[in-house]
Amino acid sequence: QVRLVESGGGLVQAGGSLRLSCAASGSIIRVNTMGWYRQAPGKQRELVATITSGGNTNYADSVKGRFTISRDNAQNTVLLQMNSLKPEDTAVYYCNAYIYYTIYQGTDYWGQGTQVTVSS
Repeated sequence: QVRLVESGGGLVQAGGSLRLSCAASGSIIRVNTMGWYRQAPGKQRELVATITSGGNTNYADSVKGRFTISRDNAQNTVLLQMNSLKPEDTAVYYCNAYIYYTIYQGTDYWGQGTQVTVSS
């Protein structure tokens, strides 16, 4: 059984910072791309940032220059440092990872979500 557990959400004023953390645990052979997605009320889930096992990153245009994604391959964790937060960043943030649970078999896993609220 593989689990993704997130932490670090909360309430912050506009212009402030938060750091989200996500740890993968369980029967893990290898973790490929990890990332963060978010879903605001009434909107579809959208990509925030991803990072490959080699460290290549990809960001949504709306967060470029403000958010930084990083990972620790040894610990199977991914972090999202969010600076200069805006009210429009308010959403539930979900951790995602493509994890191999056997040498040849893998699938997408999702965390339970953590609420980020940015007040104006």
